[in-house]
Amino acid sequence: QLQLVESGGGSAQPGESLSLSCTATGVSLERLAIGWFRAAPGREREGVACVSPGSKTMFYQTSMDGRFAAFRDNKKNTAYLEMISLKPEDTGIYYCAALDTTIQSTCILTASSYQTWGQGTQVTVSA
Repeated sequence: QLQLVESGGGSAQPGESLSLSCTATGVSLERLAIGWFRAAPGREREGVACVSPGSKTMFYQTSMDGRFAAFRDNKKNTAYLEMISLKPEDTGIYYCAALDTTIQSTCILTASSYQTWGQGTQVTVSA
């Protein structure tokens, strides 16, 4: 059974960087499109980034302004979200999610499409 375990996150000051990890157990990451989502108080959950199973397709929410990078190491069964130039509005709980697919180019930011979710990790950006 697929499970996703997140790590990373924490507190940062504006302008700093943080990195999140999402390790899959029970299923090879090669089968999974990975999406990153965040939930902030008073705001709807939003898709942040996604990376296709073959890593040839990545997509980012435009509001990230190129500050986030999603990538994966299938040998380690782990996906990553690197965040730079953090802003206070990046504060929230970040979730990784997996979509089991045979289509190597799959990369979408629709939460309802994802079957399995990590436990979430808190990111707090404040001066």
